[in-house]
Amino acid sequence: MHVAARSGPTGDATRPADALVIFGISGDLAKVMTFRSLYRLERRGLLACPIVGVAVDQWTDDDLRTHARAAVEATGETIDEQVFARLAARMSYVSGDFADAATYTRVGSAIEGKRSPVFYLEIPPSLFGMVIKHLTDAGLTGSARVVVEKPFGHDLASARALAAEIHESIDESQLYRIDHFLGKMGTDELLYLRFGNTMIEPIWNREHIACVQITMAESFGVDDRGHFYDPVGALRDVVVNHLLQVLAVAAMEAPAGNDAKTLMDAKYSVLRAMEDAKPAHYVRGQYDGYLSVDGVASGSSTETYAALRLQIDNWRWSGVPWFIRAGKKLPVTQTELRAVFRDPPQLLFMAHGHRRPEPNQFVVKLDPATGTQVVLEAHRADMPNPGPIELDMEFGEQGGEAPTPYEVLLVDAMAGNGSRFTRQDSVEESWRVMAPLLTSPPPVHTYAQGSWGPPEADGLVAGCGGWHGPWIAS
Repeated sequence: MHVAARSGPTGDATRPADALVIFGISGDLAKVMTFRSLYRLERRGLLACPIVGVAVDQWTDDDLRTHARAAVEATGETIDEQVFARLAARMSYVSGDFADAATYTRVGSAIEGKRSPVFYLEIPPSLFGMVIKHLTDAGLTGSARVVVEKPFGHDLASARALAAEIHESIDESQLYRIDHFLGKMGTDELLYLRFGNTMIEPIWNREHIACVQITMAESFGVDDRGHFYDPVGALRDVVVNHLLQVLAVAAMEAPAGNDAKTLMDAKYSVLRAMEDAKPAHYVRGQYDGYLSVDGVASGSSTETYAALRLQIDNWRWSGVPWFIRAGKKLPVTQTELRAVFRDPPQLLFMAHGHRRPEPNQFVVKLDPATGTQVVLEAHRADMPNPGPIELDMEFGEQGGEAPTPYEVLLVDAMAGNGSRFTRQDSVEESWRVMAPLLTSPPPVHTYAQGSWGPPEADGLVAGCGGWHGPWIAS
């Protein structure tokens, strides 16, 4: 039976999923992330549907379950036998070539009678259009949701072409683009901290904030991912998606509702107000030893470090620079957002010669743990004059371990909650902002492993007190 999904989805878009079908179940993402997330969801009692794995490997159902168990154990989880038994009972497997229509006939048989399946495509974007078309031709997408992984194109033109190919088969409202940063507790917390506290929101604007710095530092390198990473680089890998989404959450206006459209509209408005990035405000780096990584092209100029300055031209943020830096082989692994407030005026009541106070700072740590820190000026017993004090809390100290991003996103996809996923118009605006940096990239500078990147990046933030942080909890 053929269903023409292009006319739009049928049924209730928020109806809970009654089947989760994962294409590419034998791949690396499933091994590292998906099986662990499914196990943790089962442990929390949040799974309520069968799980069908689809891949080309000639596996049986039992092979899938054995592979799943090994993957969960490899992530460090201690397996509860009753929990895993419940998860294993949900699992079945369909083997087949993604280009073969017969594969989708078998998938249809595996989910026969299901009214709101979720198809999760853990496969390269080049296969999205073909798989979704086959699903549609098999009559399986009329009331389905389809989840896809980044990258969503490699520039503006390819992002539009990919969306156009997908939209030939399904409606945009059925498409859930995963950006795992939007599943992190820290981005949710950032939004709530801003609008749930009256002491923060009134000063979260250009009148009080001098600059905002977003840092994504990774102490590890490319390792065995050279073939993937070298054609991509830091800007495409993490800045244009993850870190621009963090920026949008930090800069958006208060949403007038909690539905997905309202939240996505608020983020889109930020990206729409951003000026095109300027190559003169972009520094690229490459760590020493990158060229010897297997899979990296000889003489490659791919950046493993990117630092840039962006502007948001709206009433809240006009004139406030937003700085982003992301790099590999840096001293620590941590992602944070740091708002640096304006300098206070001269303190005439202080003794002559006393240093000017440092600007206050507000920090939200996003990864690997979540937390917040406030840097203030105060008298300290261990110093003859006032100095900075730090008030901080890692949320795990009070609330315990948070769900992993993929747990959050899989639950949302199965519930039909699209608020943590990325919409096509925001994808296009992100590529529009980054386009000048892709077409006219500056030269790449080498930097020592374990350093904070090339010194040329320091010039970007010279007018904002230099790069701050990151905050590493003791």
